[in-house]
Amino acid sequence: MRFFSLLAALAVSVVLAMSILARPQLLALLGMAAPAEAAMVEATDGETPVTTGSSEESAPDAKALVKVVVRQIKAQQVDSAVILRGQTSAARQVDVRAETSAIVASSPLRKGAQISEGEALCVLDPGTRENSVQEWRARLSEAQARVPEAEARVQEARARLEEAMINQNAASRLSEDGFASQTRLANTEASVAAARAGVTSATAGLSASRSGIQSANAMLAAAEKEMERLTITAPFSGLLESDTAELGSLLQPGALCATIIQLDPIKLVGFVPETEVNRVTLGATAGARLAAGGTEVIGKVTFLSRSADPATRTFRVEIEVDNSDLSIRDGQTAEIAIASAGVNAHLIPQSSLTLDNEGTLGVRMVDENHMVTFSPVDVMRDTVDGIWVTGLPEVADVIIVGHEYVTAGVTVAPTWAEVSQ
Repeated sequence: MRFFSLLAALAVSVVLAMSILARPQLLALLGMAAPAEAAMVEATDGETPVTTGSSEESAPDAKALVKVVVRQIKAQQVDSAVILRGQTSAARQVDVRAETSAIVASSPLRKGAQISEGEALCVLDPGTRENSVQEWRARLSEAQARVPEAEARVQEARARLEEAMINQNAASRLSEDGFASQTRLANTEASVAAARAGVTSATAGLSASRSGIQSANAMLAAAEKEMERLTITAPFSGLLESDTAELGSLLQPGALCATIIQLDPIKLVGFVPETEVNRVTLGATAGARLAAGGTEVIGKVTFLSRSADPATRTFRVEIEVDNSDLSIRDGQTAEIAIASAGVNAHLIPQSSLTLDNEGTLGVRMVDENHMVTFSPVDVMRDTVDGIWVTGLPEVADVIIVGHEYVTAGVTVAPTWAEVSQ
């Protein structure tokens, strides 16, 4: 019995060894060899094996290729934009100051109050300025009353001159005929000269009277203007950014009465780099997202500087935005996007972006022969659906999975993902 046990163990060992080391020969002995394996057995006997099909020839090569996922992405017309960082700015802001010296006689208005154009902000004590106005009005009346008197004197002087000339003419004729002495002729000539001097004097008096009127008018206007300066009014409608001057305080010329800002409409101010300035035009639509609260607003470009800032080489741009509800404050940070001419771009997954050996940003694609190529791209903007890039052909077969494991020039086994329209 022990002998048969050893013999059975030896037989099992031989079968196991043949199943591992000579499996094709064992299957052939049992009549269970596959066609390909039978061909291999025949090859071991010195015959050329017969292949069963082209798919079995390419199977080892297909297994050696790297598998990637490729998506065919078509270019789309996209409105490009110039992206800036800027801030909000009041449409108008002015420090209202005193033009004369006087004591404030009005109660102060508090900051934040809504002010209308022409509304009184600070009223100053007139002092003796009203008396000055009355005085110059009286002097004007006096100067105006002197004009008729001066005109009458001119007429009187002209009449005397005419009389003196008649007498001088008569004396001259009589003297020629011998009926008048030379003394009489000389007297008449002296009378003519005196009459002419009288006309000149009367004319000068009339001019002085008229000059007095002009002088009195000028002084009266100055006195009335000084009275107007006692009431400091708002130059435009807006909000008080500071309290007005306190009651009883002394204001000198140039002293601050109040600060007014106008927030409707409000301006967005940014600075465009010189590489982008040609893409910005007056009247272009612009949008902005405010840092505080994420509020989004829309406006139009109203100003683009023609002169660059010498320090930053940027150009100032202003966008006017409606702010009728006064929800936007002066000085808020904003991210501004100014619409520009549309361009063809591709929307690709952010994960498909990669770098080549030189550090150039781009994507890896496959051609018609399933060979990998690298194409540099320029990023336009980021969205929740992907990233918009330019620089790709009209139809691009972009590797979206596995691009980090291949390089340009390598043949891959692509699997096509859904097509992005």
